[in-house]
Amino acid sequence: MRFLGVALALSLGLAGCAQAAPRPPLAGEPTRAAANSGPLEGRSAGGVAAFLGVPYAAPPVGDLRWRPPQPAPGWTAPRDASRFGSDCLQHPLPTFIDPGSGQPRSEDCLYLNVWAPAKAKGRPVMVWIHGGGFTIGSGAMAVSDGAALSRQGVVVVTLNYRLGRFGFFAHPALARPGEPTGNYAIMDQIAALQWVKRNIAAFGGDPTNVTVFGESAGGGSVLALMGSPAARGLFHKAIVESGGGRDEMASLETPSADAPAGHAAGMAFAEKAGLKAPDAAALRALPAEKVLGDLAFFNNRNRDDYAGLMIDGQVVTGDPAAIFAWGEQAPVPLIIGFNSAELAGAKAVTGGWAKQAAARFGPAEAGLRKIYDPDGGDGGLASNFLSDLVFVEPARFLARAHARAGHPIFLYQFDYVAEAKRATTPGAGHATEIAYVFDAVGQVDPKASAQDRAMSAVVSRYWTAFAGHGDPNGAGLPSWPAYQSKADTLLNFTAAGAAPLAGRSAARLDYIEVSWPKP
Repeated sequence: MRFLGVALALSLGLAGCAQAAPRPPLAGEPTRAAANSGPLEGRSAGGVAAFLGVPYAAPPVGDLRWRPPQPAPGWTAPRDASRFGSDCLQHPLPTFIDPGSGQPRSEDCLYLNVWAPAKAKGRPVMVWIHGGGFTIGSGAMAVSDGAALSRQGVVVVTLNYRLGRFGFFAHPALARPGEPTGNYAIMDQIAALQWVKRNIAAFGGDPTNVTVFGESAGGGSVLALMGSPAARGLFHKAIVESGGGRDEMASLETPSADAPAGHAAGMAFAEKAGLKAPDAAALRALPAEKVLGDLAFFNNRNRDDYAGLMIDGQVVTGDPAAIFAWGEQAPVPLIIGFNSAELAGAKAVTGGWAKQAAARFGPAEAGLRKIYDPDGGDGGLASNFLSDLVFVEPARFLARAHARAGHPIFLYQFDYVAEAKRATTPGAGHATEIAYVFDAVGQVDPKASAQDRAMSAVVSRYWTAFAGHGDPNGAGLPSWPAYQSKADTLLNFTAAGAAPLAGRSAARLDYIEVSWPKP
């Protein structure tokens, strides 16, 4: 996901967006729950009990910076859980999709939020991992508020995890025998899932029925968790929304086509920060502002001092495509899919991507132009290739691999555009499905039409049905067939409703698939 900054910045539309104000404390009646660290006092309203800003690990500051997450300190008096915790340090990038959470930002940010049906017991649990290119995002955004989804009978958890260099950093001086290094963001997500396993029953959730779901970098995180030995058994179903999956990751010692080796990136950063031969203490003493630097969602491409998600051999052991091809992913039911116009606004970089594709795939550019634009133009390649390369083909490839391994798998395309935007919008852009998944369309856009709200109810019902029993099909919903490579059928969400669609862009995707190096 590290190379998507410029493309997604173009596709999300950055002009005229202001940062959201901090969300006020929850209203409602006080309600209590007992976590293993201590008692919590949240708020109950509209049939949902909410507990916000719950620490799931110790603050990763001082000597705990660039360490695996440690247990949260305990408390004895009821802790106020009516407010979100701080977001992780980042350079915010407000977009039309969500103006941000408005929360203060801090290195002390490992907090999660729980929404549960009032008086719930043994309910399915859905744990959300936000996107944002691993450099922005929050579990407190309005678009992923868990209240409406919880009213459908599930317990919803959202969380923060370390971002940018705080979340992905490796340096030989930080190595400790037997301790994983590099992917602290993924370790945070695992720590949150461990918290869920220990505590969620106290909130009415079933710790043996946990679905982890996420979008973009959050979807990529779900793929990393599916391949991680450290996460095995912590979740029982998974949903990947626009999560890619074809990235070639660097390892601690070996670069990839997209990123420097983890240790080399860490040493390059330390030198730029003025540390010639640093020890762990010197690295951890760097001011947080220097660690944050200028690393941001829109300018983290082609850097020699940031590796992003990397293969560390303990938490992340391989690229998702390779792990799925080898059949080593978690054997859990999976929903995976993409939006119909993920990067429709990224035409400005498509030419460069075509050249990169030619370099990566061999003499592919001429073949790509022939298959995307058989009439000799370039509109099809410009409009569709980048989305196909980054999101669509990887989703289908992973679905085929999961089906081949004998695990339940459901593929989708989200092609629904809000009624007010159809005249000017060619399809569903990146991340536009999130409000529908959370049944939050009306909350995010009070002017949403009745049809928009109805689609929101449909999508969220599929997601909660899947969380309940590993199959998205339910009473009153159009049939969603399990994916099979031969039939190549997905469920397509459009203005006309949800319906199966077979062979979506098969020739284009087949060409990309055979052009990728074999895992």
